[in-house]
Amino acid sequence: MEIWNNPSCSKCAAARTALDEAGVGYAVRPYLDRPPSAAELTEVLRRLDARPWDVCRTGEPAAVALGMADWPRDEAAEPRWIEAMVAAPELIQRPLLLLDDGGALVGRTAEAVAEAVRRTGPSTPGTGADPGPSTLGTGADPGPSTPGTGTTPASSERAAPAG
Repeated sequence: MEIWNNPSCSKCAAARTALDEAGVGYAVRPYLDRPPSAAELTEVLRRLDARPWDVCRTGEPAAVALGMADWPRDEAAEPRWIEAMVAAPELIQRPLLLLDDGGALVGRTAEAVAEAVRRTGPSTPGTGADPGPSTLGTGADPGPSTPGTGTTPASSERAAPAG
């Protein structure tokens, strides 16, 4: 599983804690430091079975400045929403849980995280498919460019790219 994480978000911290307690391995994507491409966000929306405005934080200052609450919410407007969220990733709802079964969930509630745990099951931290240059492991968010801490074996830790 991959979790799109904002280190200052209490919902992200709660999701990581619940995953740790359940013994579920995951990779942390510091999406504010490594924003998704439009194609990645489009794929996540497909996995969520959601539209861009469903996962957009329209109360964020960047969204308010753009007037996004008043943007059209139809198929023709989707690229505009996606590009805005790619340009300002703080607009993306968090945490996003990308499950190994191909699905995804917005992990803001205990119920959503429990569903992710049910669908994933406990695993050995740091194992499974390589999700890319995310920080693997469980435990506290290591920050944007520090190798994973927690209980992940050192041989499978990866650091987020510098910069």
